[in-house]
Amino acid sequence: MIVLQCINVSKAFVADPVLENVKLEVQTGDRLALVGRNGAGKSTLLKIIAGEYQPDAGQIMIPKGVRVGYLEQHSGLASERSIWDEMLTVFEPLRNMEKRLRELESLMSDQSVLSDETRYNKLIKEYDELQLTFKDLGGYQYEADIRSILSGLHFSSFDYTTSIATLSGGQRTRLALAKLLLQKPDLLILDEPTNHLDIDTLSWLEQFLTGYKGAILLVSHDRYFLDQIVTGVVELSRQKSIRYPGNYSFYLDEKAARYEQELKQFEKQQTEVAKLEDFIARNLVRASTTKRAQSRRKQLEKMDKLDRPAGSEKSASFSFDIERQSGNEVLRVNDLSLSFSGQTILDQLQLELNRGESVALIGPNGAGKSTLLKAIMNKLEPDSGTVRFGSHVTIGYYDQVQAELHSNKTVLHELWDEHRLTPEKEIRTVLGNFLFSGDDVLKPVTALSGGEKARLALAKLMMQKANVLLLDEPTNHLDLDSKEILEAALIDYPGTLLFVSHDRYFLNRLTTRTVELADGKTTSYLGDYDYYLEKKEEQRQFEQLKEQNNETQVSEEIPVSKQSYSQDKEAKKQERQRVRRIEAIEVEMAELEEAIQQYETDLCDPDVYADHVRAAELQTSINSANETLETLMEEWEALQIEE
Repeated sequence: MIVLQCINVSKAFVADPVLENVKLEVQTGDRLALVGRNGAGKSTLLKIIAGEYQPDAGQIMIPKGVRVGYLEQHSGLASERSIWDEMLTVFEPLRNMEKRLRELESLMSDQSVLSDETRYNKLIKEYDELQLTFKDLGGYQYEADIRSILSGLHFSSFDYTTSIATLSGGQRTRLALAKLLLQKPDLLILDEPTNHLDIDTLSWLEQFLTGYKGAILLVSHDRYFLDQIVTGVVELSRQKSIRYPGNYSFYLDEKAARYEQELKQFEKQQTEVAKLEDFIARNLVRASTTKRAQSRRKQLEKMDKLDRPAGSEKSASFSFDIERQSGNEVLRVNDLSLSFSGQTILDQLQLELNRGESVALIGPNGAGKSTLLKAIMNKLEPDSGTVRFGSHVTIGYYDQVQAELHSNKTVLHELWDEHRLTPEKEIRTVLGNFLFSGDDVLKPVTALSGGEKARLALAKLMMQKANVLLLDEPTNHLDLDSKEILEAALIDYPGTLLFVSHDRYFLNRLTTRTVELADGKTTSYLGDYDYYLEKKEEQRQFEQLKEQNNETQVSEEIPVSKQSYSQDKEAKKQERQRVRRIEAIEVEMAELEEAIQQYETDLCDPDVYADHVRAAELQTSINSANETLETLMEEWEALQIEE
């Protein structure tokens, strides 16, 4: 089933065309990525589809009954409600059904209703129909769905009564995504959904979207994410759209192959045209061959001329170099501790960095990755510990929020003021390599977009020629093409790298060693991100096996404090009891739900309609089972919180 058609959609802002005759079709089950340079019109097209913009020409066709959900880039949930109450608003129709079901149950158990056969039959019919609808729409699991999605988006540690107004911008963005996922629209439109998500949350979102039943249309600069999710790619380039099958990596290969094929066809035709033109020029004026020449001219006029295939649009072009090499020992961080407002961020942390390494610093949001880089750069003063650099080390630092940029300067002077002896022509050439040309260099920094600021910060970094680069989320705000250019430049960089990134594709291409920062401490893995994942999985399986062995074998006595041993043993015993009780409750709840379903099915039997006593007994059983179910659910939730 087609859930969306864009037919010759065009849009311009003032006199600047953004989209021209764009075509797009989305069917149920499609997972399409919309890709293109920053400014290509991706977000504009999504806004047109969502109804926020009107196209200048063309049509957006969405069949009646198709529900569309749209997550705007940088959008955050604006609400005065608590986290839980806001999520419940998605299920208001179900909650009203639930309320009506309880009312019907109460009415059907009333003696005055039981004595009125007509009224009772009418109520039982309404109850049966409403209960089936309630079940089919997920009425018995919507609270579990809320908890599951909030947990996946890292809200499990939050008090769900917390007011949304008190949360940060990134947290409100994640809640907006959570609410949209709970709505389960037929067409899910996501504009940069991976912003503000750490790697663990990204992995959860990938799994959720992979199993999503509706259609998905998304914009993302996370290539790893695109490779995991999408089954088709729509490229917006030069105001046009071109569709490719497969994931992002297949799109890159297919695009290159199509360009080569189209170029060969164009060159072949050009050779044929040249031969025809030459024959016509030599034979048209000769009486013996003029008819043949005229025939060839007609053939040439009828030929469907091919245009030279457009190559890639202009890309940034840069490389990182160094003035002199550092010593073998680049950086030593010993026993570094740092806290904010009484909360420990770094706890006696150790870190070593040697010449030529490319080290990725990874960990969940809030783990202290950016804090560590700032402490190394002496922008934050640690509570204790030392940061020591090796010989001949020069540091270049890239701040993810571009705090080093001076907003009152023009682009030209932002770079030139730090390199006054460099001729203006060379400065302009450097800026041109980063796609700042003509009057662009006279823009104030404050007027630049996020992507433009990122390119300017990289230009400043390149000019430093430092032999050690500390990079904090360097791929943020960059489009896919700019990321590829940056990766190539860093791969060829002859110095040493220490960087923070959530871009797993970027991590796999650059990393020689992965350092995980968690609970204020570091753990080193001698490989890229995929290697790190393999080792983490091995550790998880080992710990699981170790726990199983601890449960089945009698531990040998160890010379430790008897009291500590007893406490640890008791804690493990209580944990096992808690887990077993949770499993028992889940089994009991499943049995109760099956029993309730059977009772309700029996109530629909015509023979039961006539037997008011039997019907009353069944209704009493349903009420009793529902009460027990609610009690068990409360106990289950309490045990989950104890984890």
